[in-house]
Amino acid sequence: MHDSHLAILSMMHVIVAKLRDLGPPSDDLDVGDDPRLDARRDRGAVSIETVLWYAAAAVSVAVVAAIIWSQIRTTASTSVNTPSAP
Repeated sequence: MHDSHLAILSMMHVIVAKLRDLGPPSDDLDVGDDPRLDARRDRGAVSIETVLWYAAAAVSVAVVAAIIWSQIRTTASTSVNTPSAP
């Protein structure tokens, strides 16, 4: 990561945090059962769909690795025919 990218990213985080603080305090809101309205419960934008996509990708990588590894083991277990001198 370049220094300019790191500086811009850190400034964006500070600005977003300040903008989030400008809203009404979460105690004044009627949050009810909606956790999206409570800033203290904000855990990021991870949904179950995102988790399932990453899990599916991990399983796919594991399956491909297992197939490749089995082909490598099969190839390695075959005997090598050494050429004989004429």
